[in-house]
Amino acid sequence: MVTAAKTVSQIAVHMAVAFITMYVVTGSMAFGGLAALLEPICNVIVMPFHEKLWERIQQRMEARRQAASPAVAAMPLAT
Repeated sequence: MVTAAKTVSQIAVHMAVAFITMYVVTGSMAFGGLAALLEPICNVIVMPFHEKLWERIQQRMEARRQAASPAVAAMPLAT
């Protein structure tokens, strides 16, 4: 329940920031509303690619650590 509330509040903050930013820049409520709708949609599309990129980066870092030294490889990575 708390996770759902947090997610909804994050979405609301993103939409509010997008709306306010575009309204201040353009003075148009229509453009502000458009930005408020497009910003979360773009995030939904882009975030899986972002996550995959970071997974690859972490895998490469782990591979380099293991190749560098067995003692270093035994140390846990900070996540």
